[in-house]
Amino acid sequence: MPALVRRLNLHNFRNYRTASLEAGAGTIALVGPNGAGKTNLIEAISFLMPGPGLRRATLNEIAFNEGDGSWAVAAEVEGAFGLATLGTGIEPPPEDGATTARQCRIDREPVSSAAAFADHLRVIWLTPAMDSLFTGAPSERRRFLDRLALAVDAGHSSRVNALERSLRSRNRLLEKARADTHWLDAVEHETAELAVAVASLRVETVRRLAAVLAKRNNSPFPPVAIAIDGWLEDLIPVHPASDVEQRYRAVLRDNRGRDAAAGRTLDGPHLSDLKVVYAAKDIPAADASTGEQKALLIGLVLAHARLLSEMIGAAPVLLLDEVLAHLDPTRRLALHRELAELGAQTWMTGADPALFREIESPAALIEVKSGTLSPERDRR
Repeated sequence: MPALVRRLNLHNFRNYRTASLEAGAGTIALVGPNGAGKTNLIEAISFLMPGPGLRRATLNEIAFNEGDGSWAVAAEVEGAFGLATLGTGIEPPPEDGATTARQCRIDREPVSSAAAFADHLRVIWLTPAMDSLFTGAPSERRRFLDRLALAVDAGHSSRVNALERSLRSRNRLLEKARADTHWLDAVEHETAELAVAVASLRVETVRRLAAVLAKRNNSPFPPVAIAIDGWLEDLIPVHPASDVEQRYRAVLRDNRGRDAAAGRTLDGPHLSDLKVVYAAKDIPAADASTGEQKALLIGLVLAHARLLSEMIGAAPVLLLDEVLAHLDPTRRLALHRELAELGAQTWMTGADPALFREIESPAALIEVKSGTLSPERDRR
């Protein structure tokens, strides 16, 4: 059974002062002109996962312009544990303009973070901003990989954040003329533990996803071969974690002078890259045509959805922003069919209603106009 967002309520979110929408299984097509709020709606759903959402916006940026600075997203979802109500948002910022902490609730009871939502819902997405994934900076591919890993283990985000904080602490210590070696040893011990934990889940996610990708045949969205480019990640499958941690601590210790001069840590999984190869042509995905890259990216996201479905026994919720407009008719039809086979609840956006006429599975069209929602009709 797929996970479902049954009802979505927004308050002071982007261009929605208030909005409510009921949804069922299959495809929910959000149709309307540019700027109406289609992407804002699926961004709200993306906050039902840990992290900054599909636009990577700050919490204060999301609030309705004419509101009090607060915003809230609440959703009635149906997942492995039945019905639950998930809620997240921020209170009005204090007078000094500081950012307030994001609050999360399950069935109106506070929880420590959005990681707890993963027991009820998994969400993955594909947006136009990801079209440059293969040709962009390694940092973009690391964030993409971490998003894949986060859907596998909801605790991954907190470990990535902790690693970044630990690296910043080390860098600040190295800035001092006479750094306290005892403090450096302690920080580097923590850094190595976190680095191996982060890298280990990345390696495991890539291993599992590669196995699913290898099974994709005869699809207009061809498979890719993926791997992580990083020496530490190469060691993880063949050495105990404690040995890898010890080796990385030695690297950090030996490179203190070099890193102090650079003002940053120059070695570690925070600099690793995700290698993606167009398997059918045996070329880097970055060298494929624009159309091929789009097809490869869609295939990668579909494989990830399949992996999650196999792992947790339920298809994740998919958010596909403006995907159909850049596909030819053959690939549009193929995408609809693969989504129907997967059985995932899929939220799609598009300016042209005609793009959704080929959907064979049950679908609902929602007209979006300047922050308002109007269900047009169900298609059966």
